[in-house]
Amino acid sequence: MGYFVTEIDSNGTIAVDDTILVKDFETKAGSHILEGFVPLFSAEVVERLKNSGYDICGKTNTGEFGLDMVGETSYHGICKKQDGTLSTAAAEAVATGKVKQAICVDVNGAPRRGAALSGVDFIKPTYGTVSRYGIIPTACSGEQVGVCAADAEGIKSILSVIAGHDSKDGTSLPDEKYEYSLEEDVSSMKIAVVKELIDAADADVKGKVDAFIEKVNSLGAKTEVISIPDVEAYATAWQIMLSAETCNNVSRYDGVKFGYRSKDYKNIDELYVNSRTEGMSFTTKMNVLFGSDVLAKGKYFEYYDKSLRIRRLAAEKMKEVFSKFDVVICPALSVSSISEYDTSKTFELTKKEQLFTAIPNLIGIPAYVTSGVQLMSKAFGESVLLSIANKTERSSM
Repeated sequence: MGYFVTEIDSNGTIAVDDTILVKDFETKAGSHILEGFVPLFSAEVVERLKNSGYDICGKTNTGEFGLDMVGETSYHGICKKQDGTLSTAAAEAVATGKVKQAICVDVNGAPRRGAALSGVDFIKPTYGTVSRYGIIPTACSGEQVGVCAADAEGIKSILSVIAGHDSKDGTSLPDEKYEYSLEEDVSSMKIAVVKELIDAADADVKGKVDAFIEKVNSLGAKTEVISIPDVEAYATAWQIMLSAETCNNVSRYDGVKFGYRSKDYKNIDELYVNSRTEGMSFTTKMNVLFGSDVLAKGKYFEYYDKSLRIRRLAAEKMKEVFSKFDVVICPALSVSSISEYDTSKTFELTKKEQLFTAIPNLIGIPAYVTSGVQLMSKAFGESVLLSIANKTERSSM
């Protein structure tokens, strides 16, 4: 399968993933259930790019509703690297030079994993700094539009265009514009390395983290290993909230108003059931079933409400960490490559991998992938992340 599911402009240099609306072009979010859906307007990020002189060349393939590891549940098929292993279509399009940058929605860490696997950069910015208006929603309290590029300079140039308040988005923060820098003083920074996340990764990934630590140390930064013992609980809380919000958001896909409609039904109930059964992947169904279960009357306070409390505790813990450190370093995923596998296992495998990516989605802080490793900072700390990425990339030249 190619990287693009829709060609838009052969002269364009930027791609958007298939959960981002582009007027008059089919948008499926990787799902059969949205077959034939053509939006009447473009997402705010697309409009801002066009108004700044950028052309959209096409829409890249994405996993169904962004719920999987690297896009393997897409109705359009998987994206393979040249060595046969998997990655996201957007990351590979950037890595192979098909596009200069790609705009992706980070729902559950897939764009970060893809960037790590393909050796490119990706930023998930602070929640609310980039408009979510015009994206197909999955987990509204944690998903965020981000940028994939070959390096930090490519990230900054596009993030500066798309970030800023949007009155059409109820989650948008009030600042009209955000200024980003590549030149923060890395030599004065203190960087934390999370022991629990390093220990959960394989030897190759640990080697990439060690190599990156050597680079930042050579630039004068100070690194220290720390413990965040509740990191697994944070990932579990995000899984509960992700599934609950997915359950609510995909309920609109019923085969009646738009998208795929089953041909085999005798009444309205069969229309709903058959359309969803035929139109959604096993992974999406698992998330919907899990989400409906944790929202059930007898379980709401035991699971969903408790997850909200854990979200607050996670925010407090990370605030404590960032009072002492500028940046946290950890892997983006546990392995250095992903081979094709039976996608009936995707729900469990993704739940395992989100151990590394859940915190930024859960509490809205920025995360950055460069050189195969993941960096996190406090809210609005994008310039710190960009500067570290920029300085380490330059030191490798």
